[in-house]
Amino acid sequence: MNRDGSAVVTLPSDREMLVVRKFDSPASAIFSAWTTPEHVQRWWAGDQSQWLTCDIDLRDGGRWRYLTREPEGFEVGFHGEFRSIEAPYRIVYTEVFEGAITGPDKSVDDGAAVNTWVLAESDAVTTMSINTMYERPEHRDAAIDSGMEAGMQLAFDRLDAVVRGLSPPD
Repeated sequence: MNRDGSAVVTLPSDREMLVVRKFDSPASAIFSAWTTPEHVQRWWAGDQSQWLTCDIDLRDGGRWRYLTREPEGFEVGFHGEFRSIEAPYRIVYTEVFEGAITGPDKSVDDGAAVNTWVLAESDAVTTMSINTMYERPEHRDAAIDSGMEAGMQLAFDRLDAVVRGLSPPD
């Protein structure tokens, strides 16, 4: 089944965004594609992006950071910390977009969102849910207004292709 562009974004509260996407693959393959640097580099950024950093220290308290250089020459960075990992079904982690640091002291973790990433597997379909809780409503609104949904849809379609390559044949 083709699920391209099928992620659904809802806004449960003024500080939350919920994204739900189905995959015709096992949770273990999705978890691997989400948490292994060589797989992340195949789906996270665009085809023209140059990876500078893709670090994942997958443990409670471990840090992660993605940094790419875009064709126009600017760099795009995200980073955060893993708070809880229950492989292969749940990860709680912080996320900071380095281009939108908005806290009063401008430290690199001001404005960190908390993502709760959950996989639920049933009848050969895995549903991925990402609930993002922002510190303030304006942070959530800025993320939505950035056009992130179009990029997210493309990234999740690419993730699906990577995951299908990792899944055992039926």
